Amino acid sequence: MPSVPQIKIPATYMRGGTSKGVFFNLTDLPAAAQVPGEPRDRLLLRVIGSPDPYGKHTDGMGGATSSTSKTVILGKSERPDHDVDYLFGQVSIDRPFVDWSGNCGNLTAAVGSFAIASGLVDARRIPDDGVAVVRIWQSNIEKTIVAHVPISNGEVQETGDFELDGVTFPAAEVQVEFMRPVDASDAMFPTGRLVDELEVPGVGTFDATMINAGIPTVFLNAADIGYTGTELQDAINGNPEALKRFETIRAHGAVKMGLIGDVSEAAARQHTPKVAFVAGPADYIASSGKAISAAAIDLNVRALSMGRLHHAMMGTAAVAIGTAAAIPGTLVNLAAGGGERNSVTFGHPSGTLKVGAQASSDGGEWTVDKVVMSRSARVLMEGWVRIPGDAF
Repeated sequence: MPSVPQIKIPATYMRGGTSKGVFFNLTDLPAAAQVPGEPRDRLLLRVIGSPDPYGKHTDGMGGATSSTSKTVILGKSERPDHDVDYLFGQVSIDRPFVDWSGNCGNLTAAVGSFAIASGLVDARRIPDDGVAVVRIWQSNIEKTIVAHVPISNGEVQETGDFELDGVTFPAAEVQVEFMRPVDASDAMFPTGRLVDELEVPGVGTFDATMINAGIPTVFLNAADIGYTGTELQDAINGNPEALKRFETIRAHGAVKMGLIGDVSEAAARQHTPKVAFVAGPADYIASSGKAISAAAIDLNVRALSMGRLHHAMMGTAAVAIGTAAAIPGTLVNLAAGGGERNSVTFGHPSGTLKVGAQASSDGGEWTVDKVVMSRSARVLMEGWVRIPGDAF
């Protein structure tokens, strides 16, 4: 039987925040994959090792979770006042599908580092020591993100003492600013209301805050769906009926937000919207064994990504949390105690996270100037990734 040799493609395997992904320079990809389309999707699926009916990603670079089945393509930006264009692909684990509908906020923390190391940022913008400001155009959602990357001796500094819950070891702090995460022409609240009644046939009717900031997200009250808000992954991911119920809620939320026309379309849009549930502050033990005190947080938030409870918190969902917390009357704001606030610290399965937001209202119409959080990133491996030559 004739065989097709493998090809090798320059790639870097990076951790950004609480996620990992395979990073590519656009010009290093085979010509057929340098443009959107089926060849690009097939290439990325084979790199990650999807679809995998065993759910292990044994024959690819994926980690068989939504946090570790990710790909990033970067190119030098021709857009004024931007350094790099950032395209994110969320690869499905068990289906031949790459979702391009949203951003990954966690991997955003690694974009600036990769861009600098790959020569995509003008050398004149990189200090010998200090902080390099990398201006990123997020192509999936067409938004500007600014990463503040620490530099030592002219190179990206990756080691440091910044600790991020959900990440085992400390590293250098990277501050990320999500600039105007909602366009003035777009509705932050697609239904026009801070709190809606979301009717889900066969499941129930729930109060819901549906917001488009960072990533489209449906927020529910934990108590309304039978939870406390202090759950860890096993409490939900080990329950197929619970996962099915969340997916049904997500599908109906997507219709209500105008993201899809019918619930049947939700399966082809796995990455967005997210579903999250909120509750007031309460003591709990994080997945690491760390004790989280109610006094240390403003509220608890749990969120699902790609059909399963996330082990920490998606960066884009943190943008939605910070924005919603800053707007009095949303379920997130009420769970945090209500009132005006420009930052919030929330508990998640791995620990806590603080996120700040600058929001304002003009005639009842809310806008947000930016959302800020700190993450970390580092290179795990670099060189080439290999795939069969006929994979795409």
